[in-house]
Amino acid sequence: MTTKILIVTGDAAESLEVLYPYQRLVEEGYEVHIAAPSRKQLRFVVHDFEPGFDTYTEKPGYTWPADLAFSEVDAGDYAAVVIPGGRAPEYLRNDGELRKILKAFFDADKPVAQICHGPLLTAAIGGLEGRRVTAYPALELDMQAAGATFKDAEAVVDGTLVSARAWPDHSAWMRAFVELLRTTAPPT
Repeated sequence: MTTKILIVTGDAAESLEVLYPYQRLVEEGYEVHIAAPSRKQLRFVVHDFEPGFDTYTEKPGYTWPADLAFSEVDAGDYAAVVIPGGRAPEYLRNDGELRKILKAFFDADKPVAQICHGPLLTAAIGGLEGRRVTAYPALELDMQAAGATFKDAEAVVDGTLVSARAWPDHSAWMRAFVELLRTTAPPT
């Protein structure tokens, strides 16, 4: 059984939503790879909540290298996939290679962790129909349009799909995902 986990992301992903699961899963003993549209130095962002703003703010965040391009990924090599949020999912959902990767994970019923705007990607492949999910609260209507039941909660587990609203929910999200992984793909 493989103990490799894939994170799929791109520029303008939320820094914490990429790096927290990356480090948490490495800590658990998994080999974690980051895939993006191309092998390059990715530029993440930091979202925060400011008094008086109707929505979140965005600032430049960390940079991190992509280990693989989407075209190089064989989903069969991975036990699970993590889908961070930020602005990246808005344009990544148009990437045919990424849609094929995600469809392979759903078709094989492998664990999927999604957070914030990440569910825009699973919605793009029809992966949310009949599922219970959470996401960034502004996506409630998008989740319903994708056929999902939206729950405003820190972490929602529906079979092998684990979702969270945003980075303040990291602990509950990764706790639920790691618990799932321990039963489906324990680290060696």
